[in-house]
Amino acid sequence: MAKTKPGVSAPKLKAGKKDLHSYTIRGTNKVVRGDCVLMRPSDIGKPPYVARVEKIESDNRNNFKVRVRWYYRPEESLGGRRQFHGAKELFLSDHYDVQSAQTVEGKCIVHSFKNYTKLENVGAEDYYCRFEYKAATGAFTPDRVAVYCKCEMPYNPDDLMVQCEGCKDWYHPACVGMTIEEAEMLEHFVCFECSEDDFKQFQNGFHASPVSDAKVESKRQKR
Repeated sequence: MAKTKPGVSAPKLKAGKKDLHSYTIRGTNKVVRGDCVLMRPSDIGKPPYVARVEKIESDNRNNFKVRVRWYYRPEESLGGRRQFHGAKELFLSDHYDVQSAQTVEGKCIVHSFKNYTKLENVGAEDYYCRFEYKAATGAFTPDRVAVYCKCEMPYNPDDLMVQCEGCKDWYHPACVGMTIEEAEMLEHFVCFECSEDDFKQFQNGFHASPVSDAKVESKRQKR
């Protein structure tokens, strides 16, 4: 399903068009080059669209245009938003467009998923992308990612998870019978399966491995 974007797609520019290295966002001192930008939505009640600027050009009337590659939010994709999609998650689509530069409202940063999870604090301008998305078919690249917990879901960086000191897998508190508050107070965590294995080793005359001194690490992004 095609995605409607703000502004009117520009016709092919005639003689006199000129490629530009940069564009200064109207009313600001922010300079756009090959950046990710926030663009004014057609519906005033919606969040801004996110795009990556591929090219900037002007015509002989000094009208500025930007060629962009759109990012889609999960709810804008054919499959819709799912449990593991984070609030700041975007998909880099194969949907290109030409828009008036006046629809550019600001700049943002679209991090790789790995770099995003390392951020100490997430700002309003921070987003992340771990999938490329084909707008016509709804296909994703990669089509598989690592899953965690008993629920076998990909990691959502907005959610708290605790790591088992035995198998090193990550778990959602609710999936192991804990509240968020209880999980945040833990200093050590061993999942049920690893606890059972330790008990069996004890029954067979073996001592369980000593518990690590490291505290349970919370796998949740600070906001």
